[in-house]
Amino acid sequence: MPEILLAAENLTKSYRSGDHDLVVLDSVSFEAEQGARLAIMGPSGSGKTTLLGLCAGLDVPSAGTVSLMGFKLNAMNEDDRAYLRNQYTGFVFQNFQLLSTLTALENVMVPLELRGTRNVGQKAKALLDRVGLGERLHHYPSQLSGGEQQRVAIARAFITEPKILFADEPTGNLDEENAKQVVELLFGINGESKTTLVLITHNPELALLADRILEMKGGKVVSDRRSNPA
Repeated sequence: MPEILLAAENLTKSYRSGDHDLVVLDSVSFEAEQGARLAIMGPSGSGKTTLLGLCAGLDVPSAGTVSLMGFKLNAMNEDDRAYLRNQYTGFVFQNFQLLSTLTALENVMVPLELRGTRNVGQKAKALLDRVGLGERLHHYPSQLSGGEQQRVAIARAFITEPKILFADEPTGNLDEENAKQVVELLFGINGESKTTLVLITHNPELALLADRILEMKGGKVVSDRRSNPA
């Protein structure tokens, strides 16, 4: 049986709003095993980005638990959660989140350098070649198109060989052609590395590329299905 790398149990997140609590996430439970590709869909305000943040340890739940790589995030402080993220996870965001003062090559090198790893340039170059940017190593984000920036972000996400990759609307700011290229790279490298992928998207076609789709509405999971049932 594949190892369970991510498990959420009765996750709830609420915020105080005036004289009442605003429930953003309501008792959500699911598991993702090694190599799984899970898409989380839902309209704006359905709680999907909040769910991703809790699963990645970027925020803490009001109730319920998250286990990441067998570690209970609720029992860890922020420094320990940050260490766990750096060791086991990668991220691709809608807005790329590249460091503007660093070149494409330097941006890709950052996660391994934060670990204290030396001589990471060749690995970063190989990944940038893999995403078709071998000729753009020394360009800054402002000199790259949106699609190129997202390809740098994908290379950066995979350089640590993460066990789990969290992708939040990775094609949300791209035109159709660039979105197609980014999707092919994201799922291609994911398949090669056997990384568990947790993908947030509002695009049904993109969601169908995953093995399983969680559909959310009003902070609850309203559907949990295989995308390609046998």
